[in-house]
Amino acid sequence: MAKLQSSLLFLFLLLLLTPTQQQQKQPQPQPQPHEAEHDDPISRFQNYLRINTAHPTPDYASAVSYLRSQAQSIGLEAQTLEFSPNKPFLLLTWRGSDPSLPSILFNSHLDSVPAEPSKWAHPPFSAVRTPDGNIFARGAQDDKCVGMQYLEAIRGLKVKQFRPIRTVHVSYVPDEEIGGFEGAAKFAASEEFRGLNVGFALDEGQASPGEEFRVFYADRSPWHVVITARGTPGHGSRLYDYSAMENLMRSVEIMSRFRESQFDVVKAGRAANSEVVSVNPVYLKAGIPSPTGFVMNMQPSEAEAGFDIRLPPTVDPDLVRKRIAEEWAPAWRNMTYKIHEKGPLRDYLGRPLMTLTDDSNPWWSVFKEAIAAVGGKLAKPEILPSTTDARYLRQLGIPVIGFSPMTNTPILLHDHNEFLKDTVYLKGIEVYESIISTLSSFQDASH
Repeated sequence: MAKLQSSLLFLFLLLLLTPTQQQQKQPQPQPQPHEAEHDDPISRFQNYLRINTAHPTPDYASAVSYLRSQAQSIGLEAQTLEFSPNKPFLLLTWRGSDPSLPSILFNSHLDSVPAEPSKWAHPPFSAVRTPDGNIFARGAQDDKCVGMQYLEAIRGLKVKQFRPIRTVHVSYVPDEEIGGFEGAAKFAASEEFRGLNVGFALDEGQASPGEEFRVFYADRSPWHVVITARGTPGHGSRLYDYSAMENLMRSVEIMSRFRESQFDVVKAGRAANSEVVSVNPVYLKAGIPSPTGFVMNMQPSEAEAGFDIRLPPTVDPDLVRKRIAEEWAPAWRNMTYKIHEKGPLRDYLGRPLMTLTDDSNPWWSVFKEAIAAVGGKLAKPEILPSTTDARYLRQLGIPVIGFSPMTNTPILLHDHNEFLKDTVYLKGIEVYESIISTLSSFQDASH
């Protein structure tokens, strides 16, 4: 009897330890390294990163739904706005004790640029957290980190029973990565925005490879310039003046010399990359197509080139327009051009789109105090080499600082294997707690 019982027990244990045929056919998914399983700041950040908001088909609805649920869980007012079809905005509000004072706005964008999964170490929307604490995802630096850090900082302040004096708004806007024309531009021009009475705002910045936080007081403005050259067509063996290709090549040479002169200033250390005018050719289009490529024995009657030009706010745009008309694409060489200005260059009073970073701007002084309060150091204020939605607020005369609290971090926005270390992310929450509490308690009568 004892042998029979032992045999039955052995068979029972064997059945428990042996997977069924169905289980063998469907292996269980492996957990991600260090995958967050709890409702904590890191797991909430990962959840946001896993929502694919990359162009051309960003899932805005899921992102807004997730952020709205997080905001409501900590008692913030939430309003969803839409100024263009299928492009929702999320506006969150934390009411201050003195609503007569101008409010503070913390802005971030919902969208991200596309990713090429085959060139990533981990799937770009998996938010894998590796053993060394790096969280890999598109948007980890640009700029879903900022969007979640705002919420986590408010969560922490509420736990500490802090109440702002000024009202604090947090906005999540669509389409920043494609210019913001259907996003922040329409938001800034809306009655809803005017009703917020914004006195100061923060938007995204960039990571810092060093110990100091980078901070930005302006953006460069992008121009997309297309130059077209025309000339008499002819046999490929002929030599004659002012063919379309010759005209275009002369323009490219002149523009290249200007580019070199600007780059030499940067190389010599006399200016940062963002403080000069950058001119970069992005395409050339010419020739007569054939089934095997192009007709090689015929000179074309038209040739075209496109250039990405970035203007710092310290440059007079009228002088650049004059240079294009007289030197780069003069009509006397059968040249025409089109300038596509991708956003504003001056504010409503005609001033350059810059926020003052000296003692004449009381907001700057208060911002510096908030950084110092958590042991942080600010690098020399910079012009951002690229462009953000901050320009639409600066156009209204609102002071805006570009800031993303990431130190000792490689700059990986728009790159393969974009990541952010967990400790850097958590430190950023602490930094924003100080910023939000300090700015929202500022009571200068003139602001």
